[in-house]
This record gives sequence, structure tokens and C-alpha cells, in this order.
Amino acid sequence: MGWFTAPEYWLSRLVFQRALAVVYLVAFLTAALQFRALLGERGMLPIPRFLQRVPFTRAPSLFHLRYSDRLFAVVAWAGCAVSAALVAGADSLVPLWAGMLLWLVPWALYLSIVNVGQTWYGFGWESLLLETGFLAVFLGNDEVAPPVVVLFLLRWILFRVEFGAGLIKLRGDACWRKLTCLHYHHETQPMPGPLSWFFHHLPGPLHKAEVAANHVTQLIVPFLLFTPQPIATAGAALMIVTQLWLVLSGNFAWLNWITIVLALSAVRFPGNAPSVPAAPLWYEVVVLAVAVLVVFLSYRPVVNMVSRRQVMNRSFDPLHLVNTYGAFGSVSRVRYEVVVEGTLDEVRDEDHEDAEWREYEFRGKPGDPRHWPRQFAPYHLRLDWMMWFAALSPAYAGVWFGALVERLLENDRDTLRLLRRSPFPPDEPPRYVRARLFRYHYTTWRQLRATGACWDRTYVRDFLPPTRLAAGAREP
Repeated sequence: MGWFTAPEYWLSRLVFQRALAVVYLVAFLTAALQFRALLGERGMLPIPRFLQRVPFTRAPSLFHLRYSDRLFAVVAWAGCAVSAALVAGADSLVPLWAGMLLWLVPWALYLSIVNVGQTWYGFGWESLLLETGFLAVFLGNDEVAPPVVVLFLLRWILFRVEFGAGLIKLRGDACWRKLTCLHYHHETQPMPGPLSWFFHHLPGPLHKAEVAANHVTQLIVPFLLFTPQPIATAGAALMIVTQLWLVLSGNFAWLNWITIVLALSAVRFPGNAPSVPAAPLWYEVVVLAVAVLVVFLSYRPVVNMVSRRQVMNRSFDPLHLVNTYGAFGSVSRVRYEVVVEGTLDEVRDEDHEDAEWREYEFRGKPGDPRHWPRQFAPYHLRLDWMMWFAALSPAYAGVWFGALVERLLENDRDTLRLLRRSPFPPDEPPRYVRARLFRYHYTTWRQLRATGACWDRTYVRDFLPPTRLAAGAREP
């Protein structure tokens, strides 16, 4: 069927597939390096405990068959290996069916991780990677030209990402309608980047222009994706430029990068496609069946998107095949941070200031006012992100914060690896750990020159009183 394929998107598919494989690689690497402290057998939210109460039908995962930290490590590092092979183009060296299976492997492995990841994997870009990765299975390799219907479905994902985010802003915080949200956002966003301080100090009129441009990109430009070329390419290019601006202004894991990857699939790159035979019938049948499934599953996300009670980042099926997206429907005006400290001293005074308290430093979240933020995205610092949520409300800390404190009291090696610096030597854990809430705000240009500090902070209240291990508690 001549209408089934679009040879002119040959290079677009190639660029999309290689870029998506890089995002997969980062996601699996993040899982491999962080899971023991977060989800392992001795983690803050252990997977075995989760598997005891959640059936396979609600959270399909390979780990329902068996779980061990060693098996999780094998899954994560295998995902890294397959992703690296896809970056190198291994899917083009095998038959069509084998290439499809090769793309299915990272999707199945990452689905197994996300579905047992609990709070640590409750971010919208996890589902976005899975939804995009699922469609990538059916894009084909060098044996066939790119199928039109899959290219269309990739644009459908991008449309929902951008348009859904635009709608949630208009329906949410009034500052988006007043064009004033960026007066606060760069200072209060979850994890500022090295340039966020400078973005915050841009002139107010420019902030308003940024918000207006964002509304255009998210509410108008997405419709251009379904227009003829070169208009669709121009629309995708505008989205890419906007996402790169967001990359410069903060650390949002791979959210911006996976959005850029999706936009690349809509760009028509110049170049001649090689001559290939028509797609086999079985491949056409499979692709069309998947398209029908995605259209059917799109009903609930579309209803949510047009609803006045629109919710963000919701999966409507356990396989994360079609989801709803959105970000920053409300913007905080004030930044709070939870500062965690430990002491080797005995705490006797009620105000516990008689002890010498030493501060733990996290990798990405603000701590020491003189420590300048770094660029970590697309790498995802999961603990740092959840510390931002905990500062918004203790309810977000749930059961994991107490487990974090317990592991700090033990000098747990895997937990300490998630931090930038522990103030205690490995063989001398703290006697007590406490947490305090501070208000953070960016310094002015004058303060920065005088002190070298990018943050100024003010004590607000105690978040957790001095806590020590109970008698008989496990030792490191």
C-alpha cells in the first residue's frame, strides 16, 4: 500500500530513533545508580513490600516473578546495554521483526521498573518515555520506509504534551493569564540550574514576553503539527527552540529532551531516501492494529484534556500506552527547602542548639547558599526532586522521609551515594539527625558580588525534631 509509508521521513526516523535511545540510556543509568537506596531490599520504599500488596494486573512487571537487588541491577544494566546498541544502530543490522523486538526490550524493562517505582517514579516523563518508546517499536528499520500512521501518532503524543500543558496553565494559576508567573518560577522551580539565577533577574517585561511566547507555543503551534510541510516542520522547530530555552533555565530531568525527540519526528530533514521494497503485509496489519488501539485508548486522555477539572500526568492503563500530561498548573511564590543536619553530640536542650549540627549537602537541590546549582538534566536526581515536594508539604514526605533519616543515622553507604557530601566519616554515624525548614530566595547582584552566595535563606520552623535510632535498631 503506497499510502502506508512516507519515504521522505527516512532521516527523520533515524534521528528520532537514535535520540530516543539516548534518553532510554539515561533513564536506565539513573535507575541502575540509584535504585538500592530508593527501592532495593533495604531501600526507603522496598520493592518486595510493594509487590506483596499490589497485584500484577495493577502494575505489570517482571519483578512479580521474582525480586532481588541483583536482578534489578541486571534489568537496569541490560537496559543500558540495549539502549547503547540502539544508539549505535543495531536495529538496522537485523531483520524487521528482530528490530521491532529489539525496541520492545527497553520498553518492557523500563515498564517493569516504573510500575514498581512507587513515589520515586511518579513523574510524568516516565509515562512519556514509555508511551513514546512503545510507538518506536513499530517505526520499522532500514527494510521499510517509515509508516505514516506511526509518525502521526508520535505527533499526537507531542500535541497532547504541549496543548495539555498549555490548558493546565490557563485553567490553573492566575499568574499565567496575567503573564507574571516567571517573576517567581525560576526561583521556586524544583531544581534550578546554573543559569536560573540569571533568568530570574531578567527584566519583568521580558518575563511577560516569555510567558506570552509559551502560550503561543503550547496552545497554537501544536495544531501546526497536522498541517502540510514545511509548516509542520516550522511548528516542530518552534517547539524545539522553546524546549532548549527551558533546558537552559532549569533541571527538568529528561522532560524537555523527550519532547525535543518527539518534535524531531515531525521535522522533515532534507535528503534522498534509499529504495526499499513495500512493507510486508504482516507489518502493515500489526501497525494498523496498534493505531486502532491507541485511538481507542485516547478517549480518556482527551476527555481529561478538555475537562475543566483537568489533571496532570495521569496514566489510564497499567501499560502507560496513552497518558495525559501537563506541568506547573500552579507556581509557588516562595521557595522552601528542607535542610537535613546531624550531630555526634548528645541533645539535651529543648531547642537542641547546644549541639554541633552539621549539614548534609544534596547534589541538586539548594543547600549551602554559596553552592552554585549545577546542570544535571537529563539525569534525574529523584531524591532531590522529592525533597522539593517535601518542602511544599510534609504530606509529600510520606513514609520515605523517616526511612531516609534512619539510613542517615546508620551511615548507609547506598543512601550517602545519593548525596553530594556527608559531614560524617563512614565509621562514625551521627547520633541524632534533624530537619529544618528554611525560606530561600535569590540574592541580588550586589549581594552576589559582596558574598559570592547565590541564595539567601531564613529559618522558618522545625521540620523534624532531633531523632536517633531506637534501641535494638539495625546497625550499618
